[in-house]
Amino acid sequence: MKVVVSGGTGVIGRPAVRALLDAGHDVDVLARSTENAELIVGLGARPVSADLFDVDSLIRIYDGADVVVNLATEVPVGYAAAWPNAWKHNDLLRTRAVANVASAARSAGVRRVVQESVSFLYADRGDSWVTERDPIEITPTTEPVAVGESHVQEYAGGFRAGVLLRFGCILGDDPLTKFWLRAAANGRPVGIGSPHAWTHLVHTDDLGTAVLAALHAPSGVYNVGAAPVRRTELVEGFAKAVGAEEGGYLGPVLRRLAGSRIEPMTRSLRISSDHFIAQTGWQPTRPAFDPAWFDAALDSTVAV
Repeated sequence: MKVVVSGGTGVIGRPAVRALLDAGHDVDVLARSTENAELIVGLGARPVSADLFDVDSLIRIYDGADVVVNLATEVPVGYAAAWPNAWKHNDLLRTRAVANVASAARSAGVRRVVQESVSFLYADRGDSWVTERDPIEITPTTEPVAVGESHVQEYAGGFRAGVLLRFGCILGDDPLTKFWLRAAANGRPVGIGSPHAWTHLVHTDDLGTAVLAALHAPSGVYNVGAAPVRRTELVEGFAKAVGAEEGGYLGPVLRRLAGSRIEPMTRSLRISSDHFIAQTGWQPTRPAFDPAWFDAALDSTVAV
């Protein structure tokens, strides 16, 4: 199939582009700069010029495409996330840009849109299992994600398929994991919320194959990740990875400084990905969290 990817040079995008190419698909990737274009060529795909905030330019690059995959985000790393304006562009990517993608795909006659989403949309469920049928909780933080999802759901219908991938929190060889490893090594807190709460994770090794599997999934919402883990096990894993005696948790002062953006990260979410597995046959190569998830990040991080 001909697949057009936006966000193809990001944490999810790079493995997704590689997986699509390895499966034999014809892949164009939206390039926003010369540097991005060079990276795309290095991945083996074709860079194409367009703007997620310009519908006409998207219609042009979507012409003849079978699938549009939108993975564009701009998530601030580390303590920068506490600044009020740090999320402004990411929120626009979740709302206006997704609306443009869906509108352009409809106009260009594209039959499938795959959109990246996040699993912390769900309301806190304590120790109960969470599936795609469970309610989400809308706050100022989660609203942009929910708005983006609604645009894809409106696009779907008739011959058009809209697939939403609610990924768990990403760990592996990525900037945010490296930030938290450095924090743990320097004795700073890495845990957010109750130690006994559940958290939903996905390893970077499993991102690309999930996007590839979405090319054949029926329209709908899918949770994508490994088996859920208690937050205390995650924090202990960070500590073990860097040789620290124990890991700490953000206290009330730091949580107040971080503001409302941190609240979804505190929810207890024992999320199941069984529906996605059943519908597509996808299987994570990292099905359960352990400290070895950090090996690649440690190898590529200087002076952790």
